[in-house]
Amino acid sequence: MSIFREIPPTAGIPFHAKEIFSAFTGKLPAGSLEDGLKECLRLDHGRITNSGTTALYLILETLKEASPKRTVIIPSYICPLVPLAIARAGLKVKVCDITGRDFNFDPDELERICAGSNDILAVVAAHMGGIPVDLDAVRKTAGRYGIFVIEDCAQSLGARYKDRFVGQFGDLSFFSLARGKGLTIYEGGLLAANRKEFVKPIDAAITRMVKDKPLSEAVKILELFGYWAFYRPGLFWFAFQLPQKFWMILRDRIKANQDYYTADFPVHSVSAFRQRVGRLSLHRLEGAIKSQREKARYFMEALKGTEGISFVKESVGDTATYPFVTVIFDKKERRDTALATLKDRGLGASILYLYPVTKLRYLSGIVPAEDSKGGDILASRALTLSTSCYLDTKDLAAIADTLKEKIEC
Repeated sequence: MSIFREIPPTAGIPFHAKEIFSAFTGKLPAGSLEDGLKECLRLDHGRITNSGTTALYLILETLKEASPKRTVIIPSYICPLVPLAIARAGLKVKVCDITGRDFNFDPDELERICAGSNDILAVVAAHMGGIPVDLDAVRKTAGRYGIFVIEDCAQSLGARYKDRFVGQFGDLSFFSLARGKGLTIYEGGLLAANRKEFVKPIDAAITRMVKDKPLSEAVKILELFGYWAFYRPGLFWFAFQLPQKFWMILRDRIKANQDYYTADFPVHSVSAFRQRVGRLSLHRLEGAIKSQREKARYFMEALKGTEGISFVKESVGDTATYPFVTVIFDKKERRDTALATLKDRGLGASILYLYPVTKLRYLSGIVPAEDSKGGDILASRALTLSTSCYLDTKDLAAIADTLKEKIEC
C-alpha cells in the first residue's frame, strides 16, 4: 500500500489553479453560477444554497405551508441527511423499501403506503449514483393520492431521464455541489422549483431563513482551498484514508464511512467567491460526465457475463452520470474481500452507505425501525467503483481483474 497514490472514491471535478485565481480577479463567463446551472439543466427557477441538505430543508418548509399533511416518504437506502432534514422541518419520516436490484422504490410497497395514509405530504425520489429512477412510476402513484414529488438529484447533476434532465420532473428538486459530486464549490446546493406557485414561497423562505454567516463561510472557503490542495492521488490518502483509520481504531464504522450526521446542519448564504469558482468550473461538467460514462462502460464490458455480480445501470433511454459505479455481489463475503483488496491498493473502491436508514441507531427517534430487505441487500453486498478522472487504463484493468479474481475464490 502506498499512501502517496490514493484514487478518490467518486468522480469530483478538481479545481484548476487558474479558476481559483480568476475567481479573485472577477474574470468570469457571462452570468452567475445560478444562471449557468439553470441554463445547463434547463430549469426555469433555481437558487444556490449552502448545501443540498439546506435546499431540501427549504423545500420542506415551503411544502408545510401548502398542505396540512406531515409525513414524507423516503427510500430505505439513502443519505442519512435526508431524514435529518425532514425531522428538522418538524415532519415525520416514512420509509419505503427499494427493490434491492437497483435504487428504485418497491412499487407495490409505495402503492400500499400512499393508499394507506391520508397524511403523506411528499415522496423523495432519489437518483442515486447518477442513475435516474423510474420517475413515471413515482409520479403516477403520487399523483393518484395528491402527494408532492421531490427529486433528490444530489448525486446526479447532469443526468437525463428519457430526453430531459433530472430535476425537471418533480414539483421541487434539489442538487448537491458538495465535494466529490462532480461540479463543486466544496459544499453547496441548488434548489429548483418546477411549479410557478412555489417560486415566491421558496424565495420568501430563503429570505426568511438564509442569513449571512461570515465565519461559517470563511471556514468553507478554507476547506475549498483544502480540496484544491488534497483532491489528487498524491495527497488524498491524508484527507480520506487517514481519518477513516482513526475512526476504525475507535471502532466507529459509521463515522469511518462518513455516515454520521446531525440535524444541526448549517444554513447560510454562499459567498460570491465560491460561486465564482463554481461558475468557472461549469464548462468542464459535460466532459467530466462523458469520461465517467466511458469508465463505467469499461467496467461493465470487462465484467460482462461474470457470475456472482450485477451492475446498477441506467434504463434504456436514460443517461446516467456515474460519479461511481455500483456493483452488487451475490455474497457479502465476496464483496468484503474485493473491497479490502481494492482499498489496500488505493484504487477508489468504497461502500456508499453501511446500513439502510432503518438500521442506523442514531436515527432511532426519527426513522422507524422496520425491515428493509432491499436496503439490506445493497448495504451488505454492494460496493462502488470510482470513475475518477485520476484513474488510468492500468487502474481500470487492475480493478476489473481484482473483481474477477475475488469472485472466483
